[in-house]
Amino acid sequence: MNRILVIGSAGSGKSTLSQRIGERLQLPVIHLDKYFWKPNWIPTPNDEWDRFVMEAANRERWIMDGNYSRTLDLRLKRADVVLFLDMPRWLCLYRIFKRRIRYHGTTRPDLNEECPEKLDWEFVKWVWNYKKRSRPNVIDKLDSVRDQKKVIIVKTRRQAKELIKRLKEKGELS
Repeated sequence: MNRILVIGSAGSGKSTLSQRIGERLQLPVIHLDKYFWKPNWIPTPNDEWDRFVMEAANRERWIMDGNYSRTLDLRLKRADVVLFLDMPRWLCLYRIFKRRIRYHGTTRPDLNEECPEKLDWEFVKWVWNYKKRSRPNVIDKLDSVRDQKKVIIVKTRRQAKELIKRLKEKGELS
């Protein structure tokens, strides 16, 4: 278990869970948002982004969290374990509002230092529509790799806590 991919809607808890697992397994955590967003929320151009993701995915050990569906196949190919945080829509919305308040005027630890926390209507709609827009594609991709990869779907906060508890007790994700 050297390469763990953590995916799910914004606000599902990807960064927090990745950090906790990284600490337990002594794996470096790669928060994709931190590298995709340049200062002042400027996105990285596709060719530069693709190179970064390929180089990062080819490292021997990592936990990588983030969506970025265009590069999902590449990351799935390299991952040993895939955690899909399929959390309820209301929880994801609550968390994006909560982090907006918590990090008001500052930057979250999983983002580029020059990207102060923000929240706009487009992002709220993106989170609201994740289940209909992005989830079916993610499920299809996970189904296609399920025979070669360990795929874990986490649907509740309780399941996420149990995952961390098992990791502490047994040293493995199950």
